[in-house]
Amino acid sequence: QVQLVESGGGLVQAGGSLRLSCAASGRSFSLYAMSWFRVAPGKEREFLGVVSWSNGVASYADSGKGRFTISRDKSAITAYLQMNSPNTGDTAIYNCAEKANNGGDYRSGGSYDNWGQGTQITISS
Repeated sequence: QVQLVESGGGLVQAGGSLRLSCAASGRSFSLYAMSWFRVAPGKEREFLGVVSWSNGVASYADSGKGRFTISRDKSAITAYLQMNSPNTGDTAIYNCAEKANNGGDYRSGGSYDNWGQGTQITISS
């Protein structure tokens, strides 16, 4: 069974930085994509970005370009979300998710097969 476990959440001051981890297990991810989503208070789920497990190439939502970095470490079987200069608008529950790397709508949560349980990020001013 595929399992994704997020870590690295907590309280962070605006203007700082943090890195979230998503430890994966259960099968080979060589043909899959790993993505990060978030749900802010009172908001719908938002796609942040995706990384190909095989080659590490990442693509980002417009809101995250230049500020978020998504990567993966094959040896650690872990995906990461690096956040630089977060602001209070980044307060949310963050989830990683995976799907087959076969195209489709990567921005839609409904396209994903497995999800982590989420980690809370709170940004203080």
